Amino acid sequence: MDHSLIWVCPPRAWIPAMDYLDLHLRLKQALRTASGTLPVGDGLCVSFLDFRSENGRILPGEDRYQCAIHDGAGWAAEAPPGRPPVPGGLLDVQDSHVEENLAFRCPVFHRAEVGRARELLLLLHGLNEKEWDKYYPWAHRLALTTGKAVLLFPIAFHMNRAPGNWSDHRCMHRTSLERRRGFPQVIASSLSNVAISTRLHARPERFIWSGLQTYCDVVQLMHSVRAGQVPQVDPSARVDILAYSIGCLLSQILMMTDPEDLFARSRLCMFCGGAVLNRMSPVTKFILDSEANVALYSYIVEHLESHLRRDARLRHYLGGEHPEGMHFRSMLNYGVLRAEREAQFRHLAPRMMALALAQDQVVPPYEVVNTLRGAGRDIPVRVEVLDFPFDYQHENPFPAQEQQRGEVDAAFRRVFDAVATFFAH
Repeated sequence: MDHSLIWVCPPRAWIPAMDYLDLHLRLKQALRTASGTLPVGDGLCVSFLDFRSENGRILPGEDRYQCAIHDGAGWAAEAPPGRPPVPGGLLDVQDSHVEENLAFRCPVFHRAEVGRARELLLLLHGLNEKEWDKYYPWAHRLALTTGKAVLLFPIAFHMNRAPGNWSDHRCMHRTSLERRRGFPQVIASSLSNVAISTRLHARPERFIWSGLQTYCDVVQLMHSVRAGQVPQVDPSARVDILAYSIGCLLSQILMMTDPEDLFARSRLCMFCGGAVLNRMSPVTKFILDSEANVALYSYIVEHLESHLRRDARLRHYLGGEHPEGMHFRSMLNYGVLRAEREAQFRHLAPRMMALALAQDQVVPPYEVVNTLRGAGRDIPVRVEVLDFPFDYQHENPFPAQEQQRGEVDAAFRRVFDAVATFFAH
């Protein structure tokens, strides 16, 4: 933290015609049920890319598994050890068979008068998010200021990749009551996080397998871009990444691995993220409850080595045969593969930047510095720590509230203008 820039965004005296609050409300209303191509003002439009994942068979739910890259006999399905039952069975699904997670649409913001964009920006979101609403103004601002097409890509089982009943108020209320009865000491349990908390509590390994599927999906998307199959984007386009929260972890793995040089020219900006997983504090009513967090931490930090010895498939994917798995493993625990992780960040430092928030309790700024600048604080990754003159939190950095309209708009513009400047190089 001693080397970080503390940036306090002051209130602004004037309000433009289309400020953050107006933009947020307009895009939320316009895009909730949109299809086709929709003009969204300022010479921009939104269209949708249909995507079908070819990587779902890595998920729990198959009888037998085979690595698509390496020859071998494969593995029988691993029987999960005894863990808490899933209340009501609503969420007890075979993950690899969830159709919503395999076929979905990605919103793309781009200039209306331009054919294929010469540059693409991937926008990756946070953990336990169900709607793109808060990201629409981000994408709009960046498409406007950079000229890039901005493609919003969902993590497995998030956004429109999850069954609708996982967000159904009545279904989740029933599940939440059953969860509270089964775990009366649970902290931060809510309707918002009961689905993901129940699923990860029952099988915390889902975090790893869903992460690997999403990694492979982004690689698949990149191959589609290069093959000219993404109509909004030129096949030779440079692809940059703006990642938020847990999306930062995914983006770091992509940049460290750089499969087939797909990200050799890419720049990465991380917002409210960048720390390894075991230095985050995700217990909030919007992300995870305490029981799920304990189960996840136990699996990926305290007992991962024993799981690797016992589970040959997990060992295969998180070992040296899959560089993405090794980098994933290095981002789970600060003390594991630290030298390898820091060597990668040193190499990537000219193409990485992180914007942290001073009052962020989920991904504290000092942990972002600890991870990105390394134990010796000698890795030259640019980390800036921002603060705003209004109440905000990790999950909602730009609260859409009328009484803070001018201050929030000023903070929003300064953040995303800084992001745009970083991507201009």
